[in-house]
Amino acid sequence: MIKLHFLEYLPIGMYLVLLLFIGFRRRGNPEDEVDFLVGGRQLTLPAFVATLVTTWYGGILGVGEFTYRYGISNWVVFGLPYYLFAIVFAFFLAPRVRKSNLLSIPDQFYRHYGKTNGLLGTLFTFLLTLPAPYVLMVGLMVQMITGWSLWICVMLGTLFSLVYVVAGGFRSVVRTDKLQFLLMFGGFSVILVILVSRFGGLGFLKTHLPALHLTWHGGNSPQYLLVWFFIALLTIIDPGFHQRCYAAKTGRIARNGILWSVGFWFLFDFLTTTTGLYARALLNDINPVLSFPLLSHQVLPPLLSGIFLTGLLATIMSTLDSNFLLSAITIGHDFFARVKKEVRSRAALTRLGLGISAALSVSLALALLSVIQLWYVVGTFCIPPMLLLVMGSYFSVFRLSHRLVRVNLTVPFLVSLIFLIQSVRTSPSLTELTYWLGIQPMYPGLFVSLLIWVVGWKKSKKEASKNSTTR
Repeated sequence: MIKLHFLEYLPIGMYLVLLLFIGFRRRGNPEDEVDFLVGGRQLTLPAFVATLVTTWYGGILGVGEFTYRYGISNWVVFGLPYYLFAIVFAFFLAPRVRKSNLLSIPDQFYRHYGKTNGLLGTLFTFLLTLPAPYVLMVGLMVQMITGWSLWICVMLGTLFSLVYVVAGGFRSVVRTDKLQFLLMFGGFSVILVILVSRFGGLGFLKTHLPALHLTWHGGNSPQYLLVWFFIALLTIIDPGFHQRCYAAKTGRIARNGILWSVGFWFLFDFLTTTTGLYARALLNDINPVLSFPLLSHQVLPPLLSGIFLTGLLATIMSTLDSNFLLSAITIGHDFFARVKKEVRSRAALTRLGLGISAALSVSLALALLSVIQLWYVVGTFCIPPMLLLVMGSYFSVFRLSHRLVRVNLTVPFLVSLIFLIQSVRTSPSLTELTYWLGIQPMYPGLFVSLLIWVVGWKKSKKEASKNSTTR
């Protein structure tokens, strides 16, 4: 626990009150499904940019942890590949997503792959949206401020993030994201200006950092860095990206909104990575996950420290509330509404999904206790079975038969799972994981998925040739 000054608490308290006020403002009809899930498809360009930038950058404590441990390789891992795949999404997927006029990724699966595959796709989408890493980060922030037990802090952070989402759905998320956008950029801009003016620039960092912290790899193996590049493929299948595109007024707004967002992410990565380097240079023997708040408390005047801490909290909560809504949509709209014969209110089912998502997220966060570990596990298990199938729902060249879709949703997942289990069994501990046969578990899953697609592609070519000959 950090013993905070009263002026550090003040901005946090004001932010929480303002957040509730903005979140509970009613517009539209929250009982209408399209309004509750995608805001009536009325998202403008500024709102699109604000909500996408904030919700895709919720792992701020994980960024601080990685920068503290490995330096500027944070940008190689959590910056560059995400820019690349976001640009790919903008040009090749965003207009198609908006044109489909659907509400979720599982909707695409039900439309193109049938009910059984739609239900399997719903399961993986739920894993992608489950906000356990962000529940953990909010809990750690509250614990740092209060000193209470982590499980209590996790519960309080979760409940606070849910209340206005239950009331207003996607519209509430977007309205609060606008405030959080200003706070996240403002907080890091302030601290970086003060750090540079007080301690100096690049010369100070070169003198006080381990040499590897200023190398692109940070001492990590190329294979380790490459697997994070593949984890960035989550961008293509990220339900948050798809939801914002479904909610945009036009496909052009969706495309341009993503491109503008890449520019803002680049700027924010510069702010966070540089601040993280100062944390490593100035702080020793700390929990790296808390490097940003500990740095703020040490170097900033109380009021400015409070503003910075509020920016950290806003960055996390902007993603937490969005992912709570997305996981609730997956439970209510994509599962319950599909299996129940009579549905009176799909919005009510989504609210029920919020409670289920919260319970599972809290349990998973308290079980694993590592933000980066949670990201790694989700990426390892979800990308191999989902990547080509999501692409196939928009591009026929990637589309498989229903039977091969079922194979692709199960076998690559099991292959990655077997490799990860074997890696755990043969490793000294979870913190010293050595990979079975020297292979990251995601790679064999991706290879099997690609193999299944090649089989399906050759089969479809053969059938097309046969039909052509018959005619």
